[in-house]
Amino acid sequence: MLVSHESPIDILYKSKEYNDYDYALVHLFDTNPRYYNFFKCSLAEGREVLLDNSIFELGESFHPKAYSKYIEELKPTFYIVPDVLEDSYATMSSYHKFTLNYPDLPGYRIGVVQGKTYAEIVDCYKYMAEHADYIAISFDYDWYNTVALGSYKLERFCNGRPFLIKRLIDDGIWDSTKPHHLLGCSLAREFGYYKRENIPGIRSCDTSNPIVAALKGKRYMASYGLKSKPTTLLADLIDYEVSDDELEDILYNTSEFKKIIENE
Repeated sequence: MLVSHESPIDILYKSKEYNDYDYALVHLFDTNPRYYNFFKCSLAEGREVLLDNSIFELGESFHPKAYSKYIEELKPTFYIVPDVLEDSYATMSSYHKFTLNYPDLPGYRIGVVQGKTYAEIVDCYKYMAEHADYIAISFDYDWYNTVALGSYKLERFCNGRPFLIKRLIDDGIWDSTKPHHLLGCSLAREFGYYKRENIPGIRSCDTSNPIVAALKGKRYMASYGLKSKPTTLLADLIDYEVSDDELEDILYNTSEFKKIIENE
């Protein structure tokens, strides 16, 4: 599984040492030319860049017209088509409208699965499997709280996505011929599940969890992660100046995250 951890501008070039590809938040382009230029240079170097519509940070997808212009300019390897949080129908409608209005944008299209119930999630998944190049599944559907085990919310989120994926596989819905992306995380230990259970079709994930944790003075427990999650968004730390000690913690946390993925 390829991994990318969003990082402050101060260490973006250092992040190439621990990131398999580069993950860009489009809403930061307007006010951070250094941030935009990093991804432009990454693409010129032959690295993969995934462009996110910033819905997690903004609460709604970046404006479609402005988003399409950035896609045209940057030419990312992949881009997430605008979606609507936990709304299956609106997300499918948004995907249809965006791809109809902007049919020739460069890069592979990532369709995000959304929904409030399993039936809605399945409908959206089937739509994305048919229309998108790449399928993304979020870490924090409210539905996970109703079906997954855990004594607190982060644990239920941690167990919820594996539960969903296993159910999609058991119900014959999972399309292993399509690459899948796992959006964000609650607790890092979730990611050990996918290799341990030999889940097919999961190509990549992104999470700033190891970075924000380090900047908040928290080190991962070896090959496990944390029992809690810092609430600060990495986007709010984009201009943070990272100290040498914090960088050491970042390198440790990201190394442990890789071990979790690989079940080492």
